[in-house]
Formats: sequence, structure tokens, C-alpha cells
Amino acid sequence: MSVNPSAEPTRRDFLYIATGAVGAVGAALAVWPFIDQMNPDAGTLALAEVEVDVSQVAEGQSITAKWQGKPVFIRQRTAAEIEEGKSVSLDELKDPIARNANLAADAEATDANRAAEGKEAWLLMVGVCTHLGCIPVGQAGDYDGWFCPCHGSHYDTAGRVRLGPAPQNLAIPPFAFISDTTVRIG
Repeated sequence: MSVNPSAEPTRRDFLYIATGAVGAVGAALAVWPFIDQMNPDAGTLALAEVEVDVSQVAEGQSITAKWQGKPVFIRQRTAAEIEEGKSVSLDELKDPIARNANLAADAEATDANRAAEGKEAWLLMVGVCTHLGCIPVGQAGDYDGWFCPCHGSHYDTAGRVRLGPAPQNLAIPPFAFISDTTVRIG
């Protein structure tokens, strides 16, 4: 039996095409809830940017803010902590990359590249250990920075990983000081 390409479409051809189209639409409608559930929820989107008043944070103190469902450590470091951070050679660091969303991706993990530009006493970091997502404890560990008690990662006063299984420094979120006492994260 030969097929004639100039022949008119039959009713059967129409039924095949219509059935295929209805099946494709049905499959897309069945899969959509699974794809849609991967989008961030409204609460997370509402926290895309947060403003934090840091006027009550004294030198040597820290606060924790919530941004995109994650804790953000905001610390006003002491002069001794800043000097301690500056004295560390890049050769001593486990992760030599700054991990600062405000800088180039390959910026070195110097103390200046980890602190707020023009306000070196201020340090803002996503407070999630880069090993397994635990929350480190502040002003603890071998380097007087942060310590993750779950698996033993030690971070220094600039949030750089120094010991333990954590592979990367604590991340610096995108932020900017919009006044002397208010910082916008996100």
C-alpha cells in the first residue's frame, strides 16, 4: 500500500492529531504542580531584601538577622579582631576565595575583602556552615571567630574557614549600608 502525499487528510488523521494534542496538554497540566512547588514561597520572596538597624550593636557584639530564610550574622568587630584578621596570610587559609557577593567571584579572602567596604569593623555573613548547613556558634573555636559544633569546623574573626571539614569560607551576602546605622541585605 502506498501513501499519496497529495491526498486529503482523513477523519482518522484529525483524530490522531487531536488525541495527541489533548494528551500533551494533559501531561503538562499533570506535571505543572511538581515544577511549581520548586519556586520559592511567598515568605522567602518577601525577604528578598531586608533592612537591619545596627545602631544598638556595640563594638564586639553580634546580632542575627533573617534573610531568605537563612541567618545572617552581623558583627561589629573590635580593633583586636580586625588586626587579627589582617595578620593572617593567604597561605594559611583553607579557602583563599573571599566568597563575597559584593566583589568579583575570584577576589582573595583578605580581611578587607570580607568586611564592609569603608566600614571595616562591620562583618556580615550568611550563618550557615559550608560543610553540612549547620549554624556555627559565634565567638568560639580556636580562632575566636565561629565554631560549628556538629562537625568541628573553625572560622576566624573574618569568617574564613581555618580547620575542620568545611570546604569554603562563610558566604557574604549582597549588602550595602544605606545610612550609618542601617544596612540593607539583598
